[in-house]
Amino acid sequence: MIKIVGLGPGSVESLTLGAINILKNSNKVYLRTEKHPTVDYLRQLGINFETYDNMYEKKERFEEVYECIAEDLIQREREFKQIAYGVPGHPLVAEKSVTLLIKLCKERSIDIEIIPSVSFIDTIIERLKIDAGDGIKIMDAFDIKNQILDKRTGTIITQVYDKLIASQVKLALMEYYGDDTEIYFVRSAGIKGSESIRKIKLYELDRQDDIDYLTSIYVPKNLEITYDLKDLLDIMKKLRSDTGCPWDREQNHDSLKKYLIEESYEVIEAVNEKDDVNLVEELGDVLFQVIFHCQIGEEEGFFNIKDVINGICDKMIKRHPHVFGCENVDSTKQVLINWNTIKKKEQGLKTYTDELKHVAKTLPALMRASKVQKKAAGVGFDWDKVECALDKVLEEYYEVKNVYKSEEKVKIVEEIGDLIFACVNVARFLDIDPEFALNYTIEKFIKRFAYIEKNAMDHGLDMMNMTLNEMDKLWEEAKSK
Repeated sequence: MIKIVGLGPGSVESLTLGAINILKNSNKVYLRTEKHPTVDYLRQLGINFETYDNMYEKKERFEEVYECIAEDLIQREREFKQIAYGVPGHPLVAEKSVTLLIKLCKERSIDIEIIPSVSFIDTIIERLKIDAGDGIKIMDAFDIKNQILDKRTGTIITQVYDKLIASQVKLALMEYYGDDTEIYFVRSAGIKGSESIRKIKLYELDRQDDIDYLTSIYVPKNLEITYDLKDLLDIMKKLRSDTGCPWDREQNHDSLKKYLIEESYEVIEAVNEKDDVNLVEELGDVLFQVIFHCQIGEEEGFFNIKDVINGICDKMIKRHPHVFGCENVDSTKQVLINWNTIKKKEQGLKTYTDELKHVAKTLPALMRASKVQKKAAGVGFDWDKVECALDKVLEEYYEVKNVYKSEEKVKIVEEIGDLIFACVNVARFLDIDPEFALNYTIEKFIKRFAYIEKNAMDHGLDMMNMTLNEMDKLWEEAKSK
């Protein structure tokens, strides 16, 4: 049997009679730390105990300290049959060592008893006059990077032991809250003579001189501090409501298709231009389109944002068994092979032709052609060398030449398509993105055309009145420059 005793937030008055009796009548008493105001009182009562303070010096991470404490207590219980373990505050409030100990005791069928006490959370709530019914989130300073911050509830962060930890907490909070967000610095809550509670700016947190093991901070609820995903969902619902925007209410999945494509291309443009400011805006536009479709799906009763998030999380976990599972890979090539194998199984693609047909028909034609060719090449249906692909371009060129003067429009379309498809094949062989190559040429064409027009204007000419030879001469000048 392990009796887990809460020592309260620090004042002697907060120790319960039950806790004192357990500690007095236990042969073996262990404390997580003696750095607690009530420990001197326990000494006055003649209670003998051992502490785990030495563990903090032996281990690099607090998680390791708590794990070792829990394991050691299990060993002590086996040796002495009944022991007491005392922790600051309430055993079940922000006490990681107790959480781990309870888990081990359950796994190893060891009885435990919790002797509760006043929590430092109770004291903070009382001192700051917090309405707990409005929501409070409690997190450990050492685990803050794994927590989700929420402006809709007040947040108490415990175990802000020193300036280094305070600095880490500050940086984590500043990623969500503003630098000058007002927070409460709370030290020795409820302990007469040493209690200090004051309002400070977030950026000042690690500049406080009295930070110690009894320090916590409180970040009040503030709906105006920043926007988050819920705000975006609420805005979308408002736009689609009866009191919202007439245009937004009229849209459906089909009408929005072109906007998703347009916004995606604007993201690509921002990436190409290495314009991070614009990239943030354009990614926001794409995200808004996703939220728009999710809202329509929710209204129609088929799906919502949770289904979309659940689906993509499930897909990423399943398609990365080397990250989330036990499979080993040693190269990007192997990752892609595994990805395609899993994808084929998920989508029920049984033949190689099924894979070709599964390439989206709505992709830009050059991109679709390249993806289809790569999949065909994956099973060996490909030229041996690029020269063969170049010969195919020449062959298709002559076929276009043979039909372009005819009135067989369908045949001309077919041969032009064959010529372009053959050019894409050459680009693939040379590891060139055909979309990029063509866009590069378009930009080059526009620059040379601009050179012709500027020169014409400098000489008082209108391009409409120039001969092709005159324009071609300027074109060649542009090329040389």
